[in-house]
Amino acid sequence: MNEKSPYIPPKVWTWDQANGGAFASINRPIAGATHEQDLPIGKHPLQLYSLGTPNGVKVTVMLEELLALGHKGAEYDAWLIRINQGHQFGSGFTAVNPNSKIPALMDRSGKTPQRVFESGAILLYLAEKFDEFLPTEHAARTECLSWLFWQMGSAPYLGGGFGHFYAYAPEKFQYPIDRFTMETKRQLDVLDKHLANHTYMAGADYTIADIAIWAWYGQTVLGRMYSAAEFLDVASYTHVMAWAEKIDARPAVKRGRMVNRVTGEPALQLHERHDASDFDTMTQDKIALAT
Repeated sequence: MNEKSPYIPPKVWTWDQANGGAFASINRPIAGATHEQDLPIGKHPLQLYSLGTPNGVKVTVMLEELLALGHKGAEYDAWLIRINQGHQFGSGFTAVNPNSKIPALMDRSGKTPQRVFESGAILLYLAEKFDEFLPTEHAARTECLSWLFWQMGSAPYLGGGFGHFYAYAPEKFQYPIDRFTMETKRQLDVLDKHLANHTYMAGADYTIADIAIWAWYGQTVLGRMYSAAEFLDVASYTHVMAWAEKIDARPAVKRGRMVNRVTGEPALQLHERHDASDFDTMTQDKIALAT
């Protein structure tokens, strides 16, 4: 609460479009398309409409990992959706994801095109489609899915909670920052205690749970999220740090986090990806710098 001007909630909340903040121009309390805008379609069966945020990175890393294993059917077109410009509210995008959030996937490999939305659902869909990165043994599969859904339920506290109030809110208020910092550190401690006794999240093997959690928490401890590494004392989570660095070194991960990226060093941004040769415009030295 602001001591100078305490906020008293109204009896019925109404939308104030001038509420400020980094995302005020695109946040709204209603769903659906705001304008007509068709989505482009490339040459591959898998069409990804995304942005290089943590949720988008999950899917491009997964696709690059599948390609690294030789799954030619995982070739994909990645189209850039600029959420700060409202592309996610176009009629074409809302037809793929009525929730207007990236990433969204269209699989045109079958007789009837299949839409898939929500990053965790896309990871699970691709894992089952290609029979990779998801254990088949019941107990191991259950553990993997438990951690996958842990990430889906926990990351909003890191992103929409801590990240928003620490990095993006128009004013800094102690209560929400303290509240969500405490929760973020609790989550990092959950991971650190688990990874003290496990090579990867679901055991000995790298799975979609690692891909999902690394995109958010791995990149947080590696200093890529909200300029908050020192504030969160990420170095104290030694097991999370070791796990994050191990995954970060994977070539497919390096490639995946470049796709649809529009921030950071320009040489490491691949706004759209339509073929593996698109990475040829980047030297191996530049790819190695994607840390």
